Amino acid sequence: MNTLRLSNSDARRVFLDRHTLAETPAGEAKGPALLGLIERLGFVQLDSINTVARAHDLILFARRPRYRPKALKTLYEKRRALFEHWTHDAAVVPIDYYPWWHLRRQRDAEKLRAQWSAGRREGFEEQFQTVLTQIRDHGPVSSSEVGAGEKRSSGGWWDWHPSKTALEFLWRSGALCVVGREGFQKRYDLTERVIDTALCTPPIDPGHAARTVDWCCAGALDRLGFATPAELAAFWDHITLSEAKGWCAAELAQGRLQPIEITGADGSLRACFARPGIGDDPSLSVAPTGRLRVLSPFDPALRDRRRALRLFGFDYRIEIFVPEAKRTYGYYVFPILEGDRIVGRVDMKAFRDEDLLRVKALWPEQGVRWGKGRHAAFEAELTRLTRLAGVSRFAFQDGWLHT
Repeated sequence: MNTLRLSNSDARRVFLDRHTLAETPAGEAKGPALLGLIERLGFVQLDSINTVARAHDLILFARRPRYRPKALKTLYEKRRALFEHWTHDAAVVPIDYYPWWHLRRQRDAEKLRAQWSAGRREGFEEQFQTVLTQIRDHGPVSSSEVGAGEKRSSGGWWDWHPSKTALEFLWRSGALCVVGREGFQKRYDLTERVIDTALCTPPIDPGHAARTVDWCCAGALDRLGFATPAELAAFWDHITLSEAKGWCAAELAQGRLQPIEITGADGSLRACFARPGIGDDPSLSVAPTGRLRVLSPFDPALRDRRRALRLFGFDYRIEIFVPEAKRTYGYYVFPILEGDRIVGRVDMKAFRDEDLLRVKALWPEQGVRWGKGRHAAFEAELTRLTRLAGVSRFAFQDGWLHT
């Protein structure tokens, strides 16, 4: 039997379709419609950097230009339709998926207890009951409201005081829930007061781990279109590579998977798995929208940098920790999507005290001509972005276009 091979163009169509980037960005962007979009994506990564808009807001805005941040806050903090936990990073996730995080919480508890019991984090376990009692008696807290008298530091996670570490552990392991953020500081409450008992009660049957592996792999494949076992394991970041390999082998034996080859942007081939019938997928017959869009660096379509390089020929890294003199591009550079191609990257920032979105620099990708039509489309996107960024106008810095 010959292995199906998808051309690079067809692979991009499937991949963009699964990430809701093939369709024209439009539609309702609050309430059930917004929740439905997040369910299609699986989760939305949270990030605090706000040079134009925070990552989670730009991810949703790129797909629904009517989106405004208040709509996500309402879903998360008022309707409790979302919960916050970790995938590959902090993310908001549909509340119906909460039971599938039990295995993750159990594994996090084991891992973090081992990691955090040494070094600068000693003493955090002794604070568990104190923290839980304070929350039970006085309501939700932030890290600044616990640990009175403990040594504080302005440093990073390695300098957390014991009660801050206890808060994070109790959240990651399930006793606490994040119920919202003030600025970008998390507030924690007792899980039993936030999540329905039917969702938050840990299962006791031994088959739950196997069902979680099945849910994780199937859900990841649905949202990727095609994947290697490593990509399936990394999508939610709950399960091991060995578990993902085992799932693929079992599904393949049952005829529920087929091996395929994906053609990369450089012509190389990569072995993957897909559902049977991928060669007749409806997305293959529809060209992705030509609408030019600025994406977050943490957009789910691009967060796997190696896959973005293979599939789109797009070599990207965040340079916020690179000294300015050594940066290739800029502090926080946004990819630009047009059709099924990444056509450029732009360094820009909203200066809200000046009511201005300033474009510092733009670099077209190799082989992309930045002509009048593309520039007009870019200006239209900037006009849309000003609304999200909270300013009313944009301007180009001298020498902004690098060709």
